[in-house]
Amino acid sequence: MAEHMAVVVTDGGRSEAGYVGRTGDCVVRSVAIATEQPYGVVYEALSTGMRTQRSTTRGKAKASARDGVNTTRKWFKDYMRSLGWKWVPTMGIGTGCTVHLAVGELPMGRLVVAVSRHYTAVINGVIHDSHDPQRSTMWFGQDGKVNRISERCVYGYWMKS
Repeated sequence: MAEHMAVVVTDGGRSEAGYVGRTGDCVVRSVAIATEQPYGVVYEALSTGMRTQRSTTRGKAKASARDGVNTTRKWFKDYMRSLGWKWVPTMGIGTGCTVHLAVGELPMGRLVVAVSRHYTAVINGVIHDSHDPQRSTMWFGQDGKVNRISERCVYGYWMKS
């Protein structure tokens, strides 16, 4: 059974760095938390990457990391490797979901975890994010307790090499 993980709600230092308002900065936040770097440093590095990537057929490159980071681009992978981190895929074509965002399914340590349309930091089995990114099914057991099973699939994660 995929047990629900504990969650620590944090903005990863965003407000402390002077950034305000809501934004789609999950990549910046999770990298800052997991790598223990200041939010502003990670934001600037990823914004630089976003500005320097070539335009796509869908339009020009974004000017900053505020509204998301394209983590499939070579520059992002090079950035993470430059920090001494390596990518560990948990899904492949035709494999289906093999790892969930759940207790005991990810290794201990500091991780930047990719789930569908979101990145989150997991530190020693505890999620550190601005909200609870788990998708779960809940029901009442015969003992009256609420039971939860995590169903959010992990595509892969970055971990310190």
